[in-house]
Amino acid sequence: MRYLVREKLFAVGDDYWIEDDRGRKAYLVDGKVLRLRDTFELKDAHGRVVAVVKEKMLTVRDAMKIEDADGEVVATVREKLFTPFRDKYLVELASGGELKIHGNLIDKDYRIENQHGDDLARISRKWFRIRDTYGVEIADGADTGLLLAVAACVDHLVHEDD
Repeated sequence: MRYLVREKLFAVGDDYWIEDDRGRKAYLVDGKVLRLRDTFELKDAHGRVVAVVKEKMLTVRDAMKIEDADGEVVATVREKLFTPFRDKYLVELASGGELKIHGNLIDKDYRIENQHGDDLARISRKWFRIRDTYGVEIADGADTGLLLAVAACVDHLVHEDD
């Protein structure tokens, strides 16, 4: 399944629908205002919270944590310690293991893969001609909510670095 996502999801109080490849509203990005750190909720089309993303404060490396609807941390997207040229971020899963992020993050042409090297998601702005948007293609059986949240975290962290 391919989704259309607007860049810079973290504008203060900004709400935005992520659309599926048929143009239907699939997920709502609900930006939270009046918070000390960047926070948003990812809700499905029925209004159920799928993930809550919060910027981690006071960390040496840039990081964002992804929580499930019950407030349990399921993943942390963080900057790698040593990255000479590329692959600057990784996803540490609370259940163990990690996801790797490979490609050109600034130009939105990268992929998220599991520890076995299987692609879980491909992110690209090349699929759409709409300004300030990019596509997220999720592999069959992969956790859509988690991967959309990871893509949003990467988007935010890359824009913070600029």
